[in-house]
Amino acid sequence: MTTKLDPLWTSADAVTATGGRSTAIWTATGVSIDTRTIQPGDLFVALKDIRDGHDFVATALAKGAAAALVSHIPDDVVPDARLLIVDDVLQALEKLGAFARARTRAKVVGVTGSVGKTSTKEMLRRILSGQGKTHAAEASYNNHWGVPLTLARMPADTDFAVIEIGMNHPGEIAPLARLADLDVALITIVAPAHLEAFNDLEGIAREKAAIFDGLRPGGTAIFPGDQSITPILQAKAAAVGAKAITFGANATADYRLSDVTLCDTATIVKATRMGTPSLFKVLSPGRHFAANGLGALAVADALNLDPMIAASDLGQWKPPAGRGTREHIQLDIVEETSFDLIDDAFNANPTSLAAALDVLIAATPQDGIGRVGKGRRIAILGDMLELGPTEIALHEAVAQHPHLNKIDLIHCVGPRMKSLWSKLPRAQRGEWVADAKDLAARPRSLIDAGDILLVKGSKGIKVSLIVDALRKLGHPAPDTKQ
Repeated sequence: MTTKLDPLWTSADAVTATGGRSTAIWTATGVSIDTRTIQPGDLFVALKDIRDGHDFVATALAKGAAAALVSHIPDDVVPDARLLIVDDVLQALEKLGAFARARTRAKVVGVTGSVGKTSTKEMLRRILSGQGKTHAAEASYNNHWGVPLTLARMPADTDFAVIEIGMNHPGEIAPLARLADLDVALITIVAPAHLEAFNDLEGIAREKAAIFDGLRPGGTAIFPGDQSITPILQAKAAAVGAKAITFGANATADYRLSDVTLCDTATIVKATRMGTPSLFKVLSPGRHFAANGLGALAVADALNLDPMIAASDLGQWKPPAGRGTREHIQLDIVEETSFDLIDDAFNANPTSLAAALDVLIAATPQDGIGRVGKGRRIAILGDMLELGPTEIALHEAVAQHPHLNKIDLIHCVGPRMKSLWSKLPRAQRGEWVADAKDLAARPRSLIDAGDILLVKGSKGIKVSLIVDALRKLGHPAPDTKQ
């Protein structure tokens, strides 16, 4: 039995929103930019990116698209096909997003930061979904087309929406924040990421603070209170007339971390929320998850949600794939031998790498079950990209992590990580390879039963190939049903 979806867009509303011309009357139940994942009833948006979406309009319509948003009629599409014709497809998508935002009474939260945007967005999805109909971005749809696409997909009866906003260069955040028309804006942390496009950390802070330009009058700005660049964020919040709320370990923070305990499978957090003691957890180890969780709870309070329900729902959150997920991989179902894999292969910068190493260091391997005999902590670290002219020094500095000696073996991937590899003590130095494929081709040599292995690197260095190879070493759990 199939469930009939409510219309998201009618041709009349889409024409009103975009100022375009529709060749037919239609209703759409979704919005898609990819024919590989398009669903029947979606409005297909023919964006120009690596490929021109107009090349796929015929395919989209053949797969049941309600209509296609185009700037011209493609040669392989009949003139009377279901089309919404506009001057510029990306601008039309932005107009759809603005129209969708204007027709809803939803409280909209914007999330940005150098580290933790997607994890915090998913924390908020978990928290807000327990107290109203919630809409949030898929994956990391946080750029010039991802934000308007997320808004265009928002149903009119949404109660809460979470919009992730990212950047690579100056001037990107403010227009996206204004488009989202925010009630609350959260900055997770400001860290040395994308330094090749900025002169310094202060430049990054000013760009992140631009999210406050998108706040509605009376909106709330939530940001770290324990960073050197906090005054920049504070000044921007004051300049736009926002209510400012700080979070972090600083004693003066409005939401203050007082104690963080990392367990093998969870993080237990003691905090104060505007002076009120609070205890919460997340189902993954990581001090950075504690800070992000506290920021998410500050958002919940700013939206006047039930604080106990919010903390309870946050306790069920686990990180998305590739962002610190811990998996138990069973090597032998008869001897019951296994290892643990921490998959943090989606992105990396000095701050997130330090946090991931802390998680690995806090984890406890299992002795006496493998060939080596002693369970080991092992890290496979790939290049951190987009760090600018100081990138080599930033990679070398990883060797100065105060507890790095607790990691038994460190393998390095990529030309930048060779600088770290050369700084490691010989006993701790694993392999260095230029390409992740070299290690992905022989995963069994990297691991033994009882080990805990972290894989971390920027997406472009493709250490996710190593994660996939390690995952394939696992055997399915035996069927215990009788």
